[in-house]
Amino acid sequence: MARMSKAQREWRPGQPKKKGSVKTMFASSVLSIEAFIVFFAALAAFGLVARDWSTPAKVWLMVGAVVLAAVFVMACAVLRRPWGYAAGWVLQLVLIATGFVVPAMFVIGAMCALAWWYAVVKGGSMDRENAQRAEEQRRWEEAHPQT
Repeated sequence: MARMSKAQREWRPGQPKKKGSVKTMFASSVLSIEAFIVFFAALAAFGLVARDWSTPAKVWLMVGAVVLAAVFVMACAVLRRPWGYAAGWVLQLVLIATGFVVPAMFVIGAMCALAWWYAVVKGGSMDRENAQRAEEQRRWEEAHPQT
């Protein structure tokens, strides 16, 4: 028998399902895409910038890129924590700073930071709208009980 999650163990019949956060979903999507961007930027750096580097430097470039890409993916898991979005902003700065290795990353990193900002702002506003809509629905159902 498969292990049950905490949500599965605590569920009772008739209990409404908790809605997921649009802000978290949007932000996770951006961070996941940025992980791929980091990896492919490292491949570009490996082929364009690092061709004159020593072999250990090239290895460290690729190891560092894989670790950074993994950090972007792991950051998706901490978005539900109070400091999760601050960590996302720090990662945006790190992504922009990769422009010191591959100059095109200054532009790409800035565009990714813009996508991050939009995901956080628009996702937050959509979450607020959904909460307001759910509250209005709850009040309407109280005022109009079904028989």
